[in-house]
Amino acid sequence: MKLRLVGHEDRFAIEQLQLALFPAEPMEPVDAPFTDGGAVSTLHRGKTWLTAVTEITLGGKRVRKVRRMKASAETVRLRRQLLQQCYYFAALEHLPAPPAWGALAGVRPTKLTTRHLLEGGTLASAGKMMKDTYFVSGERIDLCLDCSVATVEAQSLLEKRDISVYIGIPFCPTRCAYCSFISASASGAGALLEPYLLALLEEIKAVGEMLASSGCSVRTLYIGGGTPTTLSAQQLRRLMAAVNEHFDLSRCLEYTVEAGRPDTLSPEKLQTIYDLGARRVSINPQTMDNHVLALCGRAHKAEEIPAAFQMARDAGFQEINMDLIAGLPGDTPEGFQASLEAVAAMGPENITVHTLALKKAAALYQNPEQLPTDEEVARMVEFSNSYLRRLGYVPYYLYRQKYMSGSFENVGWCKPGSACLYNIYMMEELHSIIALGGGAMSKVNLPGGKLERFPNPKYPQQYLERPQAVLQEKQELFALLQKSLDLP
Repeated sequence: MKLRLVGHEDRFAIEQLQLALFPAEPMEPVDAPFTDGGAVSTLHRGKTWLTAVTEITLGGKRVRKVRRMKASAETVRLRRQLLQQCYYFAALEHLPAPPAWGALAGVRPTKLTTRHLLEGGTLASAGKMMKDTYFVSGERIDLCLDCSVATVEAQSLLEKRDISVYIGIPFCPTRCAYCSFISASASGAGALLEPYLLALLEEIKAVGEMLASSGCSVRTLYIGGGTPTTLSAQQLRRLMAAVNEHFDLSRCLEYTVEAGRPDTLSPEKLQTIYDLGARRVSINPQTMDNHVLALCGRAHKAEEIPAAFQMARDAGFQEINMDLIAGLPGDTPEGFQASLEAVAAMGPENITVHTLALKKAAALYQNPEQLPTDEEVARMVEFSNSYLRRLGYVPYYLYRQKYMSGSFENVGWCKPGSACLYNIYMMEELHSIIALGGGAMSKVNLPGGKLERFPNPKYPQQYLERPQAVLQEKQELFALLQKSLDLP
């Protein structure tokens, strides 16, 4: 779908909204006038008024909308808001129904409601803002408000020099068809596992020394992937023993290991994880339908999930998360409902409901024929929201992604008092995240709400080839972190 801007350069704001509202239409930015279908976003500057005009032509239907504001009131935020609102109202007449997220295009909608609450607003005024300014549906407003309450509570646990640590294990037993993450199949890259672990242990040691010198405290620690339990029990022991040796975890509130797939689990591995200090694990079925699992390229069976869950309980874990995905190939609303009911019956403290995001790096992108329709995905998502609330779960974090089925969201649900703090700190960018391992992304929070990103090499082989560059970047990261923390 073509997009032309006239009289302004707020391309990102309009492009992201167009992608969210018309996800099936490929984006095509153009500079010259055109006569066929597409959108034109125009901004006129007058002495009194700032006027936005949007024209969208699709399927032979042309819609033109106009909105304006006082020129004297212009700020960057209000100008972009005006342009997006104008585009939204023009798009509405081409859509079958108002989108659940209204005119919001960002991946972190809760940032708006959280900031509103932290600036002294109330839940009622935050909800009114989301409805009147961004035209968000009532159900999504409730999700945002609940998550913002959890965010405010999580932020209250932080002090100035607190950080979180992420350690990445970018290996899985097989690669899922929907996966777009940096993750190597153990069957094809298994020879890299041991060299990768040795390099990671060196990074852990070096970062531990930098952390001690910085005076920062680890508030949450998360070992993710990939699938960390692709490592053997002995390798997991070495990894976690190194963490305990080199990181001061005396102020750590939460320590999570992604146990992930049941075909990587054993009582020995789970007991090792628990004995070495983690108290939270994630066991992720994604679906409890064997046909859907097979279409996704997962080697395990649904029947293995309850056994893996019980192994985790037997090892001592009282904080267990389980993931499901709405919109997987071959799934139906009835099948998704059965999966969610089966997972909830096990009684996990957290249930995370993702909506499938179909990205080009995923194998499924090339063969999407068996995917449910947006209407079917909507039924899955709506059921999860109502069902989990009835069971007493509350939403505590959410985020959106590009190319997501139905333009919905991913939501983390928890039993009261069981929110995953790392998920909140990472997604809401409440403090700096120091990330180790291949494909890991560190984020340093800077004054004024800015972020500085420090990516490790993406792939395991690249990570192994550049150990000195990795440590040099960490030194630069800590220098910047220290400078930002020393500011009044």
